[in-house]
Amino acid sequence: MKARVTTHEQPDAYTSPWPLRHRLALLLWGFVWAVFCRWTPKPCNGWRLLILRLFGAKLHGRPFVHGRARIHIPWHLTLRDRACLGDGAQAYSLAPIDLGEEVTIAQEAFLCTGTHDFSQAHLPLQTAPIVVERGVFVGARAFVLPGVTLGAGAVVGACAVVTRSVAPGTIVAGNPARVIGHRPTPPL
Repeated sequence: MKARVTTHEQPDAYTSPWPLRHRLALLLWGFVWAVFCRWTPKPCNGWRLLILRLFGAKLHGRPFVHGRARIHIPWHLTLRDRACLGDGAQAYSLAPIDLGEEVTIAQEAFLCTGTHDFSQAHLPLQTAPIVVERGVFVGARAFVLPGVTLGAGAVVGACAVVTRSVAPGTIVAGNPARVIGHRPTPPL
């Protein structure tokens, strides 16, 4: 199933697709994260989760978000129990990003929900959600494109560029990411 791509209304390349209220909320979010969270050590995870909740992130159980993780729009982020956004990981959440239980997004990995419509001269913004199902591991500096679903138990190798959805239990690596193996079925 292909993810639904949304093309945002933009009269030209210099006009933001976001209303003023949304842009002001993003300014406030960036300030609050920088002042109250970015410098905090790992044991302050509960504090960071509280701030994320206050800005509309949907949190289930006890996920972990590193202080140096970057979340563009927190109200588009869902984190389930034991999901982890590592040091320098980026959730560029212009559209929803859903991280399932026990997901690990390693250092400096980039989950990108935005692109542009290159068929139009003014390149309007296009967005599509990213879904990362239970038990997925995304390696350091991997890049996941808009509209991708990473199936349960999949592994994305370090520095891989994921352009298409990945089947459950599949190991992918490279640019563009290609299947290099399969994980054994975990015991019940």
